Amino acid sequence: MNPLLSLIPETELPPVLVTGGAGYIGSNAALALIDRGVKVVVLDDLSTGNRGLVPEGAIFVAGRAGDHALVERVIREHGIGAVLHFAARISVAESVEQPALYYRENFGETLSLAETALACGIGAFVMSSTAAVYGDGDGQPLEVTAPIAPINPYGWSKAFAERALADMVAANRSFSVACPRYFNVCGADPQMRSGQASQHPHHLIELACHVLTGQRERFTIFGRDYPTPDGTGVRDYVHVTDLAEAHILLLRACLADPGQYHAVNLGYGQGASVIEVLDALEAVSGTAIPRHDGPRRAGDPAVLVAKSQARELLGWQPRFADLETMVGHALAWEQHRLASR
Repeated sequence: MNPLLSLIPETELPPVLVTGGAGYIGSNAALALIDRGVKVVVLDDLSTGNRGLVPEGAIFVAGRAGDHALVERVIREHGIGAVLHFAARISVAESVEQPALYYRENFGETLSLAETALACGIGAFVMSSTAAVYGDGDGQPLEVTAPIAPINPYGWSKAFAERALADMVAANRSFSVACPRYFNVCGADPQMRSGQASQHPHHLIELACHVLTGQRERFTIFGRDYPTPDGTGVRDYVHVTDLAEAHILLLRACLADPGQYHAVNLGYGQGASVIEVLDALEAVSGTAIPRHDGPRRAGDPAVLVAKSQARELLGWQPRFADLETMVGHALAWEQHRLASR
């Protein structure tokens, strides 16, 4: 199927500022750009990022996305023509405990960065968003037109940022924005150049890999009484390399057609439960994962699965949609990371 959105050629991509490029998803997106020969400047304050994840070939600048003077200087000095914005707080549980932190960093910093980009004449801005903007949904694959109804401060902080960016596009027709709404990102760069390296891990697959590599004793299943086939939460898992490729396509779409706002679901449209993910990891590793039942966590919906239009809109062609491939890459990365210490 031919893509519905216009895309500039890859060879015409300008230098790109990647905020949060020392993080898991940001570093993989930076790799995707560098692999295409694009100049990349990574801006990260390393509060949650890892300096070792910044790709070779990227220019690293330490600082915050909301620092207007710093961002303006970086844009001017390096001829930046587009922004990929990943710098954010992403823990649902932490957002429930510290909502002000999430509104300040996910909403306030995004607003400041977008204002700076506009003032500097940047025409393309892609902000990582989340399926958490939908809240509980109805248990069915979520359309991008589904109601915005977050059930935790993390989701609301991203929803507010999305709304502000959409309004900025409406007021500035030379400005294009895309807000990809992620489902559950997992896996690692197949060449083992980047993967999850959280200071305080909270992602299911990363935590389970920590158990398999001896860094934790057991895995806690938070809730077995959800209205799902096996009682555990169901999520749409998407490989980080496929996700990074989708960001490049969105960036090309924003650059091709000024004055547009795109909200796009990024998932595969298929769900896997906590039990199914653990079973897949056991199949890949040949090792049992000790499991322990715990209570539900505040703010966790039962089912989040995408009805993703990215294939039709962008010509996105995921390569790593198989669950065992995704968890296998995640485990290989964790083993690689430990061996490299």
